[in-house]
Amino acid sequence: MNGEGNRGEEEIVKMEEDVKEQKLVYMWGYLPGALPQRSPLLSPVAVRLPGKDGTDGHAWKDVCGGGCGFAMAISASGKLITWGSTDDLGQSYVTSGKHGETPEPFPLPNETSIVKAAAGWAHCAAITDRGEVYTWGWKECVPSGKIFGDLSVGIGYERDVLERQSASVIDQLSPHLQASRSTGAFFSNIEARGGGTESSKRRRVSSAKLADESSSASDDTLSALPCLVTLNPGVRIASVSAGGRHTLALSVSDMGQVWGWGYGGEGQLGLGSHIRMVSSPHPIPCIESSSFGKDRPTALARGSASLEGQGSRIPGSYVKGIACGGRHSAVVTDAGALLTFGWGLYGQCGQGCTDDELSPTCVSSLLGIQIESVAAGLWHTVCISSNGDVYSFGGNQFGQLGTGGDQSETLPRLVDAPSVENVNAKVVSCGARHSAIVSEDGKVFCWGWNKYGQLGLGDVIDRNIPVEVPMENCTPKNVSCGWWHTLLLAESPT
Repeated sequence: MNGEGNRGEEEIVKMEEDVKEQKLVYMWGYLPGALPQRSPLLSPVAVRLPGKDGTDGHAWKDVCGGGCGFAMAISASGKLITWGSTDDLGQSYVTSGKHGETPEPFPLPNETSIVKAAAGWAHCAAITDRGEVYTWGWKECVPSGKIFGDLSVGIGYERDVLERQSASVIDQLSPHLQASRSTGAFFSNIEARGGGTESSKRRRVSSAKLADESSSASDDTLSALPCLVTLNPGVRIASVSAGGRHTLALSVSDMGQVWGWGYGGEGQLGLGSHIRMVSSPHPIPCIESSSFGKDRPTALARGSASLEGQGSRIPGSYVKGIACGGRHSAVVTDAGALLTFGWGLYGQCGQGCTDDELSPTCVSSLLGIQIESVAAGLWHTVCISSNGDVYSFGGNQFGQLGTGGDQSETLPRLVDAPSVENVNAKVVSCGARHSAIVSEDGKVFCWGWNKYGQLGLGDVIDRNIPVEVPMENCTPKNVSCGWWHTLLLAESPT
C-alpha cells in the first residue's frame, strides 16, 4: 500500500540513467516463508539476487515493498523479483504466483521489462518500459484483460487451502485476532481493531458494511494470474499504486490522467459514490471536479496556509503523484495541491472530520504549502513538502504519524521531532502501520508499528517519532514499506 509520490516518467528516465551505478537492496522486518524459523529481521540485511543477475555489479534497479508478507524489487535487467509468503506446500498467501524462500523472477512474459511495481494487501501491479500495466492477485482486484500463464497453475486452489492460508496470515498479523477464515472478513477485522476515538454508532455501521462485503467476497476471491490491463489506445502508464482492494494508475500520455479499478465502497475510487466494484479501468476526475474541503481551522505547527483569497479552482493542471491506502487514496497535482478521497474513519483524508470523501477533495489546510509526494498506509497518510517538511494525518494507534503520541489526527500535522529538525525529506513510504522517509543527504528514518522489526532498529519496540536507521557503507536512495517489512535501495561507495 505504498504511494508512488511524484516518481513518474522523469524518475523512470533517471533510474535508467543511473543503472550503471551499483545498487544494493536491504530488508528488515518479517516475511513468512522466507526467513529461518519464521523469525523477523530486526536490523537491515542485504538481499542478493539469484543466478547470473546476482553476480552483476549493478543488479538492482528499485524496491517496491510488497504486500501482506511478500517482497518485490526490480533488477537492473528489468525483471520483477519476488520472495516470501509461502506456506509449507509452496503456495503463496492468496496472491497468485510463487513467492519463494529466496528472491526469484516473477513469471511475467519474457519480453517485458519492468520499471515500476506496487502491491496491495493481496494483489500486485507492474509497469513495463512501454507504459503497459500487468496486474494479478485477488480476482476482484484484477480487471478484465489478456491473461498470461498456465491456467492450471495458481488459480485452482482448493477452498480449504485458501482458507488455511488466510487464517495463517491472520495469526501472523496479531495473536489477539479471532479472525474469520474468509479473506474479506480478515480485512474487516484488522480495520475494526484500530482503537481510537470513533463513535460506537459509526463502528457498528462500519462493521455491518464490512460484514456484508465479506459475505460476498469470501466465495469469490480466488487468485488470478497476471493479465495485461486494457486501457484506451495510446495510454501510457508511468506510476501505479495498490491499496487494500483497489488500484490507481497514473498516465503520462494524457496529461496526468488517473485511472482506477477494484473496490470502491468507501469512495476510494473517487467516482462520487459508494460504488462497490469497478471491473475495468475508469478515469478518475481529479482537478476538474475536485472541491475544497469545508473551511475548517488549520492546526499546522508551521507553514500553515489560509484559504483567504483562494478561488474555487484546485491549483495545478494535472496529477503528478498517486497513493493508495487500505481504503483511501491521495493524489498530488503539479502545483503541489494534495487531494484525498475514500474512507475517513480515522481522519486519513485530512479534512478535519471522519467522513468518507467520495470524490477527490483538496486538503485545504495544506494550500500554500507545495506538496511534492504522498504515501498512504492502512489508516494513515504521510506527505512531503517542497522544502522537505513531513506532514501526517489519520490513524495513530502505533505512533505511525510520528507526532510523539498515539492520538489520531484529522488535519495534517507537521512531524517536527528533534530527530528530523534539520532533515529535508525526499522520499516517503507507508506500510500498514509504520512509516519511512529518506532524506536529501541519504539518511533513512522509520517510525510506527514495530512488532516484527519493520523499523530496522534492532528491537520490536514501537516508535512514535522518527528514528534514524543505522546504515553503514552505503547511501539510501529509496524506501518502500510492506505490511510487516521494509525494503531500502542504496548506492554503494564509489
